[in-house]
Amino acid sequence: MILDWLLSFTGASPSAPTDSPTIGTQVASNIIDLGVILGIPTSANGGGARDIGVGDHPSLKLSALVTTAFASGTSLQLELSGAPDNGSGVPGAYTVMWLGPAVVEATLVAGMQLANIDVPRPVAGQVLPRFLRLRYITVGTHTAGALEANIVIDRDDQIVGTTGLYSGYPAGITVSN
Repeated sequence: MILDWLLSFTGASPSAPTDSPTIGTQVASNIIDLGVILGIPTSANGGGARDIGVGDHPSLKLSALVTTAFASGTSLQLELSGAPDNGSGVPGAYTVMWLGPAVVEATLVAGMQLANIDVPRPVAGQVLPRFLRLRYITVGTHTAGALEANIVIDRDDQIVGTTGLYSGYPAGITVSN
C-alpha cells in the first residue's frame, strides 16, 4: 500500500500519522483538499476539484485501520463527507457520502479494517466536492486507541481468520490440491 500525505485524514505529520478519537463526534486531523495543490489545477474561489478517479478500475479506496486497540468506550463509527468550495477557498456545507457501521469496542483491535470501500461517488444532488473529511462518531469514552485513515490505490484486504492469521489456517498446515 502506497501512502501519500496529501491524501491522509489522520495525524499531525507523516511521522505521527494517527488520530485517537475519545468522545462524541470529532473531525479527523486533516481535511483533504482536492483543489489547489501548488497551483495545479487552479480551483480557488469556487472552482472545481481534481478527478480522483471515482469509478475507475482500479478505484481509489478508503483505508481506515486501527493501529492501537481501543479501550473503555462502547463503539466507533466513521463518516466520509464532501463539501464544495464556498467561493473563498474553504469548505462550504458538507454532505455525507458514506456512513460506516458502528463497530463495537471489543473488535476495535490493532489491524481491524474500519473502512473497506472505494471512494464513493457524490450522492444524488451533491455538488462535486473539493474537500473530503472523515468524522468519528463515538459512543462512550475511549481512554485508549488510535487509527490511521488514508485514500489509497490499494489496501491489504486479505481476510484474517479466527486464529489471527491470513486465511485462518495455523502455521504448519498444508492444504492438498
